Amino acid sequence: MSETDTGDGDADNGDANERNADDIDAVLGGAWTDDYPWEFITRLTEIESRMGGHPGERRAADLVAEGFEHAGAREVEIDSFEMWRWTRGSADLAVTDPVERSFETIALPYSPPGEVRGELVDAGHGTPEELDELDLQGKIVVASTTTPKGSRFIHRMEKFGHAAAGGAKAFVFRNHKSGQLPPTGSLKFDAEAAIPGVGVSKETGAWLTDYADRGATATLRVDAATERGTSHNAHAVLGPDTDEEIVVVGHHDAHDIAEGALDNGCGITTVVTAAHLLAEMDLDTKVRVAGVGCEEVGLLGAETMAERLDLDDVRAVVNIDGAGRFRDMLAYIHGSETMADVVSAVSEDANQPIDTTDHVHPFSDHWPFLKREVPALQLHSVSGERGRGWGHTHADTRDKVDDRNLREHAMLAALLIQEVAATDEIPRRSVEAVAGDLRDGDYEEGMKAAEIWPEGWE
Repeated sequence: MSETDTGDGDADNGDANERNADDIDAVLGGAWTDDYPWEFITRLTEIESRMGGHPGERRAADLVAEGFEHAGAREVEIDSFEMWRWTRGSADLAVTDPVERSFETIALPYSPPGEVRGELVDAGHGTPEELDELDLQGKIVVASTTTPKGSRFIHRMEKFGHAAAGGAKAFVFRNHKSGQLPPTGSLKFDAEAAIPGVGVSKETGAWLTDYADRGATATLRVDAATERGTSHNAHAVLGPDTDEEIVVVGHHDAHDIAEGALDNGCGITTVVTAAHLLAEMDLDTKVRVAGVGCEEVGLLGAETMAERLDLDDVRAVVNIDGAGRFRDMLAYIHGSETMADVVSAVSEDANQPIDTTDHVHPFSDHWPFLKREVPALQLHSVSGERGRGWGHTHADTRDKVDDRNLREHAMLAALLIQEVAATDEIPRRSVEAVAGDLRDGDYEEGMKAAEIWPEGWE
């Protein structure tokens, strides 16, 4: 090629890059004043209950599909899958000796129905070490929603699993956040639990631990039902019709006690809004966007997608769970140096902070893909506070949402997805490597206690 040819080619490429940059600037500029994200999360949180397998969750899937159609995506579909649907009834908790006193409580998903009576025992944070030091046989165990500072994160299911294995009759999960807010959260994934479990507020928890110190006896009654049901995933396609694809997921379900605005209304709004932006951007690889059901009760929608897709053709999964809630984005790169480079490049180009963490965890919709060796990026956000905050309580409502965060995180998500789609090779991490990361993070014991450690993993 002559010097003249080389010069002409560089000039053409430069013009194309400049036009592409101008197009992206125009797309992002329009997003600054777009009312659609707020309109979408408003309609989503107006749905009375988005609990997995219930009618409201199907309405949420329909809304997500409508959002993808509005974005101009193609192949918009809603798929169904079978699961165990849990229906909340009533729950009662009362101290009966040495005094008689009732407390407000709510059942935790997959709690079986039943009535038990036993001595209260305070398990502190509910760590395995604390539980192992106690005589739990026939007792009603009270444990905090948080973990000790500086310790590894200990999931609710791990605490519950240890308590049940130790012979406890029932499990009481006490909130660590003030405000008379009993927390919720599944005791098992897609299966009825062995013993009843309920949530109580921090204020009630303070009384229960006091009564436990006095050797008090309590009664606990749960009315609930677990039966076969149907949940739904909504998905669509953007970009070129390539064999390989990038899968973008966010869950549209929520616990039935609140609007689910933060968890994960913000996340699925970010997905749908990012789809609108991606539809106007150049993509090098097909992008499949999806709203998945039943994350809160076992990552079931994402598991179904992972089972039904040809994962040899899935270059990476981007899980948007937690993005849009708070001011600054946090990206879980799950051990992928390539994903770290992607996040760094987008953060620098956009002049926006995106924190990264190499922390590998199994508690969101990237997990069904990551455990099958698909590279995973999770987009979250940070508040600076320890714990879940308003999530999984009655206070998870739309008034906690800042629509500026929704717009900005949708823009960042779209840029990150575009960059992932432009990355030709994202090395796959072996099962052995992922399992090693989980062991390094002290997850293995807890996952086995919760019965979610994958079969066949050493």
